[in-house]
Amino acid sequence: MSDRFSAGARVRTVHHDPPHHTRLPRYARGKRGTVVEPEGRALLADRNAQGRGDAPLEQVYAVSFPARELWGQGDHEVVLDLFESYLEDDGPGDRAEAVTSGASRAQAGGKDGKP
Repeated sequence: MSDRFSAGARVRTVHHDPPHHTRLPRYARGKRGTVVEPEGRALLADRNAQGRGDAPLEQVYAVSFPARELWGQGDHEVVLDLFESYLEDDGPGDRAEAVTSGASRAQAGGKDGKP
């Protein structure tokens, strides 16, 4: 089984409000982010929590979101672990480059590159 998304892929979370448990936070629904990396497969928590016994094994991805995308403010990134079925392709663009440069600044010690 190959992964649907690779590191740097632009994605958008699905915008749904199921009547049951979901691990997709309400504040992240319908939001745009960038895949950081695949993190392995796990039973889809939405079905597993219902005790149905038919939970599929799905890839989980670390997805980075600008805080501004999630809450309308902030200049940092927020990384969420999300199941593949929560994600849709958001198309090409330079968003992955912006996230990568932001991560590089954070590794350098701060947003201005100083420790």
